[in-house]
Amino acid sequence: MSRRTLVIVVGSLALLLALTPFVPHGSDDAGLRPSGTKEGQLRAARTAGFSQVTPAARAEIERVVAAGRTVGRVSGKVAPDQLAASLVRCAEFEGQRYCLGTGWTEDSEAQVQARVATAARIAVARAGDGVVNTGDLDPAAALLREARMSPAARAEADRAELTMAARSVAKVWLLRHEIEGVPLPPDFLENHPEARADVPATTQVGATPNTASPTKSPTKSPTKSPTKSPTRTPSPTPHPSDSPVKTAADYPARDTVLDPDDVAEQTEYYWCGPTSMQMIVWGWRHKRQKQSWWAHRLNTTTSGTSVYDMVRVVNQSTGWDKPSHAGPYIVLDIGHYSFSKWMLLMMRHIHDYRAPVVLHPILLKRYYPYLDDDASGHYQVGRGYAKRGSKPDELGYFEPWNQQRFDPSEPYIDRVQWRDAYKSYRANQAHYAHNVGV
Repeated sequence: MSRRTLVIVVGSLALLLALTPFVPHGSDDAGLRPSGTKEGQLRAARTAGFSQVTPAARAEIERVVAAGRTVGRVSGKVAPDQLAASLVRCAEFEGQRYCLGTGWTEDSEAQVQARVATAARIAVARAGDGVVNTGDLDPAAALLREARMSPAARAEADRAELTMAARSVAKVWLLRHEIEGVPLPPDFLENHPEARADVPATTQVGATPNTASPTKSPTKSPTKSPTKSPTRTPSPTPHPSDSPVKTAADYPARDTVLDPDDVAEQTEYYWCGPTSMQMIVWGWRHKRQKQSWWAHRLNTTTSGTSVYDMVRVVNQSTGWDKPSHAGPYIVLDIGHYSFSKWMLLMMRHIHDYRAPVVLHPILLKRYYPYLDDDASGHYQVGRGYAKRGSKPDELGYFEPWNQQRFDPSEPYIDRVQWRDAYKSYRANQAHYAHNVGV
């Protein structure tokens, strides 16, 4: 090869690399199908990468956004029922319902609106009664925040939230299938290659490869027999719903994620969200960042942090959303879950996904005996479980709230907690939104 030819080849290669598009965080290029694809197999942990936003999903997003635009400017002085009816709207993605501000739910739009309105009325009536807001954004404050937005700003925020939801629809279907026993659609893997066992997640340009995952293993294609007859009728491709679904008995007695030394207490009474995020990201990056940094990223105010923002920032700032872990985090309504289903969700997330849970309970003394007083909705970091046979199962979590910091007369609360899992479930159900970030 001549020197001139070599220069041309090298130059062409450099130009090709320069034109290669940047792959943003959370983009898994799910449309790529390597040869030898086995469409009947799900990923080992039964999760998925981010879904593509289909034309049908885009149309649904724009429908809901347009409905919000027709509302125009909303006065914060109107009744909670009117605010909820105007601002709480739902979208349908492939048979799954997502409601703005509350997440994926099996309730109807009218039921969600009524639930939010009732909770907002209670929050207004309780204002000034001395209940400490540890940092969950209560429904009245959430509605007021939406009401004060301009129609353009609200449309932009709604579109971003709905787009994130549309990109997680495969994850939602898999959880419904695994936890609730809902059959997957016949064409699920055809429409969602990001859930296939043999479709690897692409590495982001400029990102550090994930070498810390304790559960990730290479996927090998099955060895083909060289004597296989070319005229043999192939076996029908198994549908993913045919594969066995795990039960609680399939999980080990105990498991944990996250380092119990990587913990902190919230330094502001309304910063349970930023502190929980600090610990979640600390567990991924192995680096501690200030709570004020996360408060800014989470749009936290003195009224608190929304659960949508908690999930959004986990997806943007960690690798817990990789298909080798939990896949895209979602806000999931568990209002219809029994304790056994809720516990199965916790075990699945911790053992199979090797990833923390954004817990979203209400802090009441009857559920958390270490409290000196009842408090508000709250965030904790779910990171372990223990099945104890004849004794009550336990849930392990990081507790950001230390009441003694704000009132020295009250008992100290440890960051690392192992408590009755059923009481944590009841605290989750008692929250008006009864949802979690998984």
